[in-house]
Amino acid sequence: SRSTMDHQPKFFENLSGAGKAIGVLTSGGDAQGMNAAVRAVVRMGIYVKAKVYFVYEGYQGMVDGGDNIVEVSWESVSSILQVGGTVIGSARCKSFRTREGRLQAAFNLVQRGITNLCVIGGDGSLTGANLFREEWSGLLEELARNGKIDAEAVKKYAYLNIVGMVGSIDNDFCGTDMTIGTDSALHRIIEVVDAIMTTAQSHQRTFVLEVMGRHCGYLALVSALACGADWVFIPEYPPEEGWEDSMCVKLSENRARKKRLNIIIVAEGAIDCHNKPITSEKVKDLVVQRLGFDTRVTILGHVQRGGTPSAFDRILASRMGVEAVLALLEATPATPACVVSLSGNQAVRLPLMECVQMTQEVQKAMDEGRFLEAVRLRGRSFENNLNTYKLLSHKKMDADLPKTNFNVAVLNVGAPAAGMNAAVRAAVRVGITEGHKMFAVIDGFEGFARGKIKEISWGDVGGWTGQGGSILGTKRTLPAKYLEKIADQMRTNNINALMVIGGFEAYLGLLELSAAREKYDEFCVPMVMVPATVSNNVPGSDFSIGADTALNTITDTCDRIKQSASGTKRRVFIIETMGGYCGYLANMGALAAGADAAYIFEEQFDIRELQANVEHLTEKMKTSIQRGLVLRNENCNENYTTDFIYQLYSEEGKGVFDCRKNVLGHMQQGGAPSPFDRNFGTKISAKAMQWISKKLKETYRKGKIFANTDDSVCLLGMRRRNLVFQPVAELKTETDFVHRIPKEQWWLKLRPLMKILAKYKTSYDVSDSGQLEHVAMLPKEAETGAI
Repeated sequence: SRSTMDHQPKFFENLSGAGKAIGVLTSGGDAQGMNAAVRAVVRMGIYVKAKVYFVYEGYQGMVDGGDNIVEVSWESVSSILQVGGTVIGSARCKSFRTREGRLQAAFNLVQRGITNLCVIGGDGSLTGANLFREEWSGLLEELARNGKIDAEAVKKYAYLNIVGMVGSIDNDFCGTDMTIGTDSALHRIIEVVDAIMTTAQSHQRTFVLEVMGRHCGYLALVSALACGADWVFIPEYPPEEGWEDSMCVKLSENRARKKRLNIIIVAEGAIDCHNKPITSEKVKDLVVQRLGFDTRVTILGHVQRGGTPSAFDRILASRMGVEAVLALLEATPATPACVVSLSGNQAVRLPLMECVQMTQEVQKAMDEGRFLEAVRLRGRSFENNLNTYKLLSHKKMDADLPKTNFNVAVLNVGAPAAGMNAAVRAAVRVGITEGHKMFAVIDGFEGFARGKIKEISWGDVGGWTGQGGSILGTKRTLPAKYLEKIADQMRTNNINALMVIGGFEAYLGLLELSAAREKYDEFCVPMVMVPATVSNNVPGSDFSIGADTALNTITDTCDRIKQSASGTKRRVFIIETMGGYCGYLANMGALAAGADAAYIFEEQFDIRELQANVEHLTEKMKTSIQRGLVLRNENCNENYTTDFIYQLYSEEGKGVFDCRKNVLGHMQQGGAPSPFDRNFGTKISAKAMQWISKKLKETYRKGKIFANTDDSVCLLGMRRRNLVFQPVAELKTETDFVHRIPKEQWWLKLRPLMKILAKYKTSYDVSDSGQLEHVAMLPKEAETGAI
């Protein structure tokens, strides 16, 4: 690999699971992505030579035993990655709540030698697992007294290890940024909102949408943020007294501004400040009686739980599943039961009961009317979403806005990326709230040079979050050849700060503008870049706006292709993805789609590796899984082209399998932005605009702005757990300018996961995992990368 690790890698080869038996079960409500987690646990378990058992129907199956607890093979989890729900079933189980039930469950596990449990469920399921673990030795002694097991078994199976993964669409578990299923549920909600928007605009209608979330308003809040809803009701943040008047005033103001539709989102557990429920019907009746608007209610219900898991959920669940097996292998009798969770962009392990206690604290705070405390306990990500929503949804009266007399220009640079428009909307609205005049530049630096620049208002960006592509227009042109003209435009329009939303060209553009400061004073202003490109190849950020949408496009296409292959048998598909020289889309797409191989530029390969992959697929065709999927990044190798690889596979696979190829092309840049991209774009852009305001204050001297230090030209990126501003000048050392990629890329560490899950022998660096953290110690100030 061309990437160098900044630490001594620690590989897991010394962690053998030989002789260990792992049971995996899903419990409580189902969630999309549970199957991806089950698949990862099974395959990783078998990979480290452990025996792995399915426990069907959750705890009920554990109590009933018999055919409900079955040893599984590699092939048992084939073709489940893209399936919603849980294929091993889930059930609410009353008998497990009794000691007799748990005694029977312990007996069934000991019969099969299972002392390692991986539980995928909500807080109730995980609390039950923890109690089971605490009682385990007592249960075994009781079984021995009853003559069910012998003293040898009591000694041999003395300890039960438990690792949990949270599967819940509500995202209501403290200690993790995202639970498995949340992102997919948001996909369902946003699909419905996008569909409703088109019909509502035809009739000038108001829609009241009820989404799931009895105790947690995450889905309602994030979907309101992602579609720019007019009003949102959530349990953690009840509206103030007199909300009925405020809401009706806002709806009629929006209608007066020629806004043809109003959307109100209600979480099913929404309450007012007296803890009385606010129902969708109540909201509808209020709008009809007070305003006479044509109003409809849509209750989304179980649609949100259904459908295929999103790319984010598949990758999250696969990462967590592998991490869970590692945690079980490393567990000792002294290790507390832990939960594998996500913090920013890192998998972490947290003590299960600390997370459960914190989750219960939230409910307690809500019951006692301490709502601000409930929001704080939900975590930093939830709090940021709420603050961003409040900032962007309510326009203050002009008289109440501060006046800074600063002019800020926003432009898009590079190729279009889904989510760019959400970022522009957030920038414009936050800028106006901060008291600046906002200007939109049409067609990037080229349009800037030609004077295509106009003031843009709050209302102009209404409804932009769900639009794909770039409404402002974007070009790849760099500013170097237009410096004088751009400086003229900056002077003419008195531009005091620049916000550039785009990809690698935006980064190069800022480097060129900062280098031109010596010659042109006009460029001595604060400039910030927000990364937006499907390729995800911008240095200084783990994620770029648009990459998640592209990944979902690739995953959806691969699902369809796999489906077509299942009808024909023995077929291998070779799929070419975008990304320039950056292998992010090919690698992560392969992980999300369950591919057999992914060819990328960052990891050189030769004819021997191609040959080994063909042999691997030939072996695979002898099993019951008679199809293959291979992804190739467009620029991974100039000689081993997609055609070459297709022809090689076709020739070598003759008589065993046939081949097809597919170049996905520009469909990866198109489409409506995913919830992740809408949200990430909105939040990162709002934060960037607040930075601009701060820099404008700092650099204002004697009636003008003068900023010429490196830290006044920054890129705002997601780094592991935090959103950080980094001077572009400092990022130069981290950049491979020839291939337009960062020299080090975090996702290369996930590459072995894809290989392990496709049955290749490989080394996996586990240096980052294995440390148990504490919930309270999670960085409070961290701005997490979860949406």
